[in-house]
Amino acid sequence: MSSTTMVRSDTNFNVESNSSSTEGARCGRLLLPNGEVPTPVFMPVGTQATVKGTLPIDLKEVVQAPIILGNTYHLNLRPGVEVIRNAGGLSRFMNWGGPVLTDSGGFQVFSLSKLRKIDDEGVRFRSHLDGHEVFLGPKEAIEIQDGLGSDVAMCLDVCPSAQDSVEMVESAVNRTTLWAQACKNAWIESKGPERGRNLFGIVQGGRFEDLRRKSAEELIDLNFPGYAVGGVSVGESEEEMLEQVSWTTRVLPINKPRYVMGVGTPTQLLRMVGMGADMFDCVMPSRAARHGMAYTANGTLNLRNEKFKEDYTSLDENSDCYVSREFSKSYIRHLIHAKESLAGTILTLHNLRFFVSLMEQARLHIIEGDFNEWSRRWIANYEAGA
Repeated sequence: MSSTTMVRSDTNFNVESNSSSTEGARCGRLLLPNGEVPTPVFMPVGTQATVKGTLPIDLKEVVQAPIILGNTYHLNLRPGVEVIRNAGGLSRFMNWGGPVLTDSGGFQVFSLSKLRKIDDEGVRFRSHLDGHEVFLGPKEAIEIQDGLGSDVAMCLDVCPSAQDSVEMVESAVNRTTLWAQACKNAWIESKGPERGRNLFGIVQGGRFEDLRRKSAEELIDLNFPGYAVGGVSVGESEEEMLEQVSWTTRVLPINKPRYVMGVGTPTQLLRMVGMGADMFDCVMPSRAARHGMAYTANGTLNLRNEKFKEDYTSLDENSDCYVSREFSKSYIRHLIHAKESLAGTILTLHNLRFFVSLMEQARLHIIEGDFNEWSRRWIANYEAGA
């Protein structure tokens, strides 16, 4: 085994990296009020205080997720932040008990563009539920996340699309920095740091390297305990997306966690780990499960296909996941065509465990010192099967 050194931070994150280098793939440990999170890590998405199709006990025992994600915008609309605050916070409300990261709602600035108006004060939305107006500014985003009691909160940001002009993206960067300062001020007032909680800044800049650097440097000056790469996978190609991540991780501090928001495929995750990214979330595993798709080391399987009708082999006999070993492809295909909800549950648990386990394997190979060689082989095998 390779020897390792600890790169200590002034926050509750420690990087455990190869003694020969502090660049590229690294593993670390994030200490949070509701638990310890080893990195690199994949976070299942629980937008509405639930990871669709799963029970919290399955997330703990089957998926073995160290941390999950919730969404400020959606939870503020329904059931409302006071309901969750009075329940003792989001982790307790959903009977999860482990660490939670909450997205500030900034992505809705992008995804709900037809329902909002934006200025330096914040964003005015028309609720997608009933059309009533909702205002979300930096102070409001922090107040809501404080009520949710998340272990990691995110600054409110402006997410431009891949097609936006340089002027539009620069405006988004400037407003993101302005809001980040306001979020930090509100976070200090809420006493979040005193309770061991974290507030991450979000780097924007679109497809422009100089704006990515500008955004990162401005947020670094504000000294957040962690940083996210935002505004990726919003219409650009995979090559462009990975390039933007690489630009950003090269600028961000080595002693603080780096979170790439809302991505990606298994091969993208490994490539981004190789760039020094630590944390990821994506709806892809659970969404694919609801469409009958299973992720494997040899590519994806469409369990709807006729060829699986009498395939009695397990979904993945090499997995440590109960549902992957114990249920046959034939049975899962039957459930899909019978429109039984159990199909989605089985595939969701399998896919989530696959993504979480992939990051566990990456961590092991970083510690062993052969991550680059292992990830190249893994990606080649996956792409050959796909």
